[in-house]
Amino acid sequence: MRIEKQPLVMNKIPKLTVVGAGPGEVDLITLKAIKVLKTADVVLYDALVNEELLDFINPNAEIIFVGKRRGCYAYQQAQINDLIVTRAATHGHVVRLKGGDPFIFGRGAEEMEFAASFGIATAMVPGISSSLAVPASQNIPVTKRGSAESFWVITGTTKEHKLSKDIALAAKSNATVVVLMGMGKLPEIIQLFQQENKKDLPVAIIQNGTRTNEKVGIGTVETILQVVAEQQLSNPAIIVLGEVVKHREVLASIQQEYVKELIA
Repeated sequence: MRIEKQPLVMNKIPKLTVVGAGPGEVDLITLKAIKVLKTADVVLYDALVNEELLDFINPNAEIIFVGKRRGCYAYQQAQINDLIVTRAATHGHVVRLKGGDPFIFGRGAEEMEFAASFGIATAMVPGISSSLAVPASQNIPVTKRGSAESFWVITGTTKEHKLSKDIALAAKSNATVVVLMGMGKLPEIIQLFQQENKKDLPVAIIQNGTRTNEKVGIGTVETILQVVAEQQLSNPAIIVLGEVVKHREVLASIQQEYVKELIA
């Protein structure tokens, strides 16, 4: 049930700061984000946020888990919006801690607009996006001279729970394609690339990227579904399609040769 607009009366100034927690590894959150967490009166955090980051929060703050995963919702989005406004009115500084970067498929902009409509001051602290950092952590650049001049970052599932039409367009290009929230649509994604005669295009699936329980599957458009089945890869995972995936193997080969030379 949506709250009604009303004057906010309190000792502290109501404020919302949307904060990016980064891709998963604790050290990949920004210094500015840590500083903001220390000033929070309330923190609402998502399922993809590393819970070790909660240790950096103001010890007097109220901490509320509002995480959402596929098929499991602690709070619906409308409830989160209302919680932001009501806690800002009663407590002051609300920090919305979200995985990755809140402006990349994170609904951070929507939450800020909702809060602003109630006269609440808003701010945003960018986070390191998993779309870039997770491939990088596996030595996969999204661009590389001679391999990819551009990249797409696409949501695998739209708000209507359908496959994004942008993936079909991206499959026609030579760009690196990074798909977030796409594991449930992986067969459909692979089919689009097969239709473009790209069966040999390298593919990487990175689950729980940058965390200690990270899992990686490497294959091609033709083989990746089998790799996923064999390694039991699932959400949360990032899909990377493109020639840049080969850089991981090339770099490993160079390093092995260097080690052999040192031993010899």
